[in-house]
Amino acid sequence: MKMRDLALASAGLMLIGGHAFAQSGALDKAVGGYSFEEAAKEAPGTKDFNSADGHLTFAIVTHTAGNGFFDPTYVGAKVAADMLGINLLMLGSEAPVDDIPREIEILNQIIQDPTLDGLILTTPQAGAYNDIVKKLLDEGIPVATMNSYDPTLYERNQISHTGQESSAAAIGGEALAKCVLDSGAESGSIIFPSTTTLGNVEVNRRITAAFEAVVKALNEAGKLGDFVVDAGPENIGVDVDPNDVVSSITSLIESRGDVVGAFAANGFVTPALGNAVAQLDLGDQICSYGFDLGLAQQDQIRSGALDGSLGQQPFLQGFWPVMQLYLQIDRGVTAANLDTRAQLVTKENVDSVGNRFEN
Repeated sequence: MKMRDLALASAGLMLIGGHAFAQSGALDKAVGGYSFEEAAKEAPGTKDFNSADGHLTFAIVTHTAGNGFFDPTYVGAKVAADMLGINLLMLGSEAPVDDIPREIEILNQIIQDPTLDGLILTTPQAGAYNDIVKKLLDEGIPVATMNSYDPTLYERNQISHTGQESSAAAIGGEALAKCVLDSGAESGSIIFPSTTTLGNVEVNRRITAAFEAVVKALNEAGKLGDFVVDAGPENIGVDVDPNDVVSSITSLIESRGDVVGAFAANGFVTPALGNAVAQLDLGDQICSYGFDLGLAQQDQIRSGALDGSLGQQPFLQGFWPVMQLYLQIDRGVTAANLDTRAQLVTKENVDSVGNRFEN
């Protein structure tokens, strides 16, 4: 390269570099006069909120930590807590099935902890958590709920919620109806096994939403009269035994003798449905869908024991409430809900989910 050309090239690089350091429209100060750098800093008193011990302590409590569904939720909460330097207490019922009395027992213990600065909890039983929430709010300690939604919760509209609308189960119901129609079945039973006696209103609402979606789809296809769609007498599920759920579902399928479709509504009954279908070797004859995406469900989708399941991104159900409580303490941001949506996972896309502990 000639010296003249080299000089021109160098000048061009300097010109480009100059633009890089003086971008048009760059902002460093707010209209109100303060700098963005200063405004982005944590408030001086945040670390001494409530307990005044130099750091924030949050607790997250679920109603079943024993079946793996909430594992990604705890991971998400841990990620957010580590980012913000928060001490996180991860608590929950040890049972593999909903254990609301045990959750409430744990909650009543943790709210006595003088170092507690914020609480995250699931609320599967409507009306069961009001005294707990009221005690903390009266003491000025913020609360966030996640996963299951209690519309009657004390000061509900002042408390953020992170989770999936139960109506999202309709997506599974639509998929189930399409599967049955596409299978060529001309008649038969479509059942909705569930642990209705455990009193989880969120799961009950999911069953109802999926049931109504199946009925709607079959009716629109002019096929509703050809099938028996059974979600129990109240459309919240055909009750199965939580103490022997696989055998209970197996017996239910065998007793009907004509089951062509089935839907389960949580991370406990869904893998049991897959196990029952596998044990009966009916994967090619029954369209089976569920709710939640644990490792068992993913394996069952791959094997064909389940045709699909709905994921609700539980990682976010832990991550965002921690962020929300922090924002409430540090910024005064309250009740910022997050809908984690529904993701239908089938054999076609199952390998793209469940990465890095986020099932």
